[in-house]
Amino acid sequence: MHTASPNWAEHLSRPVRRLLDHPLVEGVVRRAAVEASLRSLHPMLSLGEVRARVLQVVQETDDCRSFVLRPNAHWRGAQAGQFVRLRLEIDGRRVQRAYSLSRIGRHTLRITVKRQPGGRVSNHLYEQLQAGQVITLSQAEGDFVLPALLPPRLLLLSAGSGITPVRALLQALRGRHYGGDLRVVHVSHDEADFIFRNELQDPALHHHASRRQGRFTAETLQALLPDWAQRPTWACGPAAWLEALQAARPATPAPWNTERFAATPLRPLQPLGAAVEVHFTQSRRRFASTGHTTLLEQAEAAGLAPRHGCRIGICRACQCIKRSGTVQNLQTGELCSEPDQAIRLCVSAARSELQIEA
Repeated sequence: MHTASPNWAEHLSRPVRRLLDHPLVEGVVRRAAVEASLRSLHPMLSLGEVRARVLQVVQETDDCRSFVLRPNAHWRGAQAGQFVRLRLEIDGRRVQRAYSLSRIGRHTLRITVKRQPGGRVSNHLYEQLQAGQVITLSQAEGDFVLPALLPPRLLLLSAGSGITPVRALLQALRGRHYGGDLRVVHVSHDEADFIFRNELQDPALHHHASRRQGRFTAETLQALLPDWAQRPTWACGPAAWLEALQAARPATPAPWNTERFAATPLRPLQPLGAAVEVHFTQSRRRFASTGHTTLLEQAEAAGLAPRHGCRIGICRACQCIKRSGTVQNLQTGELCSEPDQAIRLCVSAARSELQIEA
């Protein structure tokens, strides 16, 4: 794990944050105003936010770019396989998206973004983000990481842009001088669609080009690597592909660790018979909900701008606390009526009057 050297920014900002949080000061000086003033002095300055300057933009494929970033001293480091949330403002609306780290350097990090048709954030990054600009990040998150004690044999498996965290895992294994039996299998449409094809010349790597070699299935993997089910595996790719492989995997104690880049489909909802009131307590805003769609969509339709990211239930950027009332999880169909429960606005619908800390 790479950590920042003496964190002078954190050391200096800590007493300022304590002062701003004091009840006598909090009502007079808004922290957001201080942050805005610091940003106007220098875009990398902040009381506590991780800000990063874009050092380099690399064209990986026709529709994929990598961004090499140098974070400020608030960055606490990361483990290979983790992700960060980019916090952006696009067309006057605050958005977040989670991106896996494809490389972690001593003082830099790299994210790799595949342009998605109609994707607001991926297209914005692809078209607008250039070297020299500064963006805001979260600290690193996620548990798709390697164990402290590495197993004697190991499989890294990816498809499409799923190679992003797997690339970082491979970097970490080579950095740790892993001497076990390592196999890396990556699937893409063809060679031109193979992200990192120019930098990945690892002898453990097998690349499967599905347009030329056919669809990659569990049978393909079995023929390629007969002991694949017995290998501790870190796999990243489309959810349906991972689920098909896992369903075909024989029962084995070997760990199967996955990172998915797609959401569970949302279940259809029947609208409530009458509208119910939803109260966002922090913003002191209320709106009526008929429960026919997600709380995030209904809040936005009512003119609110709740914090959110992926909009598909993966990144948890829109997670908040439901203080009272009943919601339905649109991925699982489960009802939640217990107070003080964490919910995700993008996959939850109102089933009664609600009080939400947002």
